[in-house]
Amino acid sequence: MSNGSANFSGYDTPVSDLESIVPVHPTAARRPDYITVQSENTVYTDDHITAKYSYRGADVIVSDGQFTVTPTVKPFEFQTERKVGKTGLMMIGMGGNNGSTLCATILANRHNISWHTKDGIQQPNYIGSVLRASTVRIGTEPGSGKEVHVPISDVLPMVHPNDLVLGGWDISGVPMDKAMERACVLDYDLQRQVAPHMALLGRPLPSIYYPDFIAANQEARADNVIPGADKQAHLDHIRSDIRRFKADNNLDRAIVFWTANTERYSDIIPGVNDTADHLLAAIRSSHSEVSPSTLFAVAAILEGEPFVNGAPQNTFVPGVIDLAERYKSFIGGDDLKSGQTKLKSVLAEFLVNAGIKPLSIASYNHLGNNDGHNLSAEPQFKSKEISKSSVVDDMVNANRLLYKPPAPGATGKAAKGEHPDHIVVIKYVPAVGDSKRAIDEYYSEIFCGGRQTINIFNECEDSLLATPLILDLAILTELLTRIKYRDLSTRQTEFAPLYPVLSLLSYMCKAPLVKPGTDVVNSLGRQRNALEAFLKACIGLEANGDLLLETRIW
Repeated sequence: MSNGSANFSGYDTPVSDLESIVPVHPTAARRPDYITVQSENTVYTDDHITAKYSYRGADVIVSDGQFTVTPTVKPFEFQTERKVGKTGLMMIGMGGNNGSTLCATILANRHNISWHTKDGIQQPNYIGSVLRASTVRIGTEPGSGKEVHVPISDVLPMVHPNDLVLGGWDISGVPMDKAMERACVLDYDLQRQVAPHMALLGRPLPSIYYPDFIAANQEARADNVIPGADKQAHLDHIRSDIRRFKADNNLDRAIVFWTANTERYSDIIPGVNDTADHLLAAIRSSHSEVSPSTLFAVAAILEGEPFVNGAPQNTFVPGVIDLAERYKSFIGGDDLKSGQTKLKSVLAEFLVNAGIKPLSIASYNHLGNNDGHNLSAEPQFKSKEISKSSVVDDMVNANRLLYKPPAPGATGKAAKGEHPDHIVVIKYVPAVGDSKRAIDEYYSEIFCGGRQTINIFNECEDSLLATPLILDLAILTELLTRIKYRDLSTRQTEFAPLYPVLSLLSYMCKAPLVKPGTDVVNSLGRQRNALEAFLKACIGLEANGDLLLETRIW
C-alpha cells in the first residue's frame, strides 16, 4: 500500500458516493443519556449518579449433613462520576495483529470508512463488543408487558471507542500503516483507505525486550527496544512514556494494556516477587525473574493508571497485587477469552447443569499468525495451556453429585477431586494466517452408563474476535475507575474506590484475576450476570430476575 496521492489515499472517502448511502452502524452510533431511574433510591446531579442498593445473599452452616440457611441483606450506596474524561489506550504490542487491527478499525469507525468486499459494501462497526453490540433487560413496558432491552453501553456513561486516543509500545518499529499490512487481517480495500490515518500514528514507542521471556523466533522483529539491561532504568523509561503521552494528549486517564506476545511463566520466589517491597528491590537489582509485562504493570501502578493483561502469563505475581493494593491502582486480566475457551465455559456448564457428566474434553487448535508462531515455543505454550485448562474447574466443583470431592489433605492434582480429563493442543500452521481452527471433543457419561460425544469445529479470524474484547476491557476499566461505594452497614461515611483487582472484567478473560482468597468464576453465564447486576445496581435497579412471576400467577 502506498500513501500516494489524495486520489488513492482514502482521504476522499468521506465525500464519496459510497459514504453518502451508508449510515453509521448502530453499534458505533452515539446516543444521548436515555435511561433515567425514577426512584427514591437513585439521585442524579450534574456530577454524579448515586444509588442505594440492597445486596442479598445467604449464610449457610453445614452440620452433620444438614444445611441451615439464613438470608442476608447488606445495604450499599454506589456513586458514579457522570463526566467521561478524555481517555487514552496505550497498548504494549501496538504493532502486532491485535494492536494494528484495533487502531485501524477504530479509525475506520471514526471516519465512517466503508469498503468493498467480494460480497458487497461493508460498513465499519463494533460487532463482537459486549458493551457496544449487546443489550440488557431493564424491565417491562406497563401497557404491553413486553420486555425492554437497551445497549449495555447506555446503562452508565462510558467512553465511546471512537474517542480513545491511541498509542503504545512495540519491539518492532514498523510504522502502523505497514504493521496493519503485515498483519494480513483486514480486507485490502479497507487497508487502502485507512492507511493514511494509520500512518499519522507513526511508529510505536520502543519497548522492553528480554529474550528469555518470549520465543527465540521473535528476535528478528526486535528492532525497536529500550537499550540496556537495567530494569530500574526500563521502569523509569516506561513511566516517563506514560506521563508524556498523557500530557501531550491532555488525557484524564490512560489505560495500559498488554496485547503483546505471550511470555513464559515467571518463577514465584520468596524475597524476589512475593511482596511489593521485594519486587521493587528485585527491579532495582535487575533480577532475571522480573518479566517485561510485570515491569509495565508496575509502571502503570506507580503512575496511578490501570493495567490490563490480555495474555496468559503470570504478570500479576503476588508483589504486583500487593503494590496495586498499596497504591489503590486498578489491575485486571488475564488472557483474552474470544473463541474456543469462551465456548467451553458455556458448553461445560450446560452439560453439568443438565446432569450430564463430561469425562473428557480434548481441545486442539492451529493458527498461522505471529501469536501462533510465538506459542510454538514450549515455555510460551505452557502459559497458554494453563490459562485454557482451568476453565471448567468451578463447574465441576459446583456438582459433587457427578464428581467425587477431593480427599481430606489432598495436594497437587488430587486437590481438585474427580475431574474430567482435559487436554489442550496448539500448533503453528503458517498457511492459515489469522484464521484459527479449533476442534473440540466433549465425551460424557449419560443415563445408566451411556455415552455421548459432541464434536465442534470452529473457524474464526482470531484478531477480529480479540480486538473488540480489548475495547470492552479498556472501556469497562475506565468506567470502574469512576465508580465508588459506601458500605452502609458499617456506617462508612466516605465513598471509596473499588478493590484494585477488577474481577468484573472476568467475562472477557480466560483466567480471571480475582481478589486473593476468593474463588474464580469461569462460568460465562455467571460472569455476564455479575456484570449486568453491577451496572444496574449503580443506577438503583435490581439484578435481572427470570422468575417472571407475573406470567405464573392469576
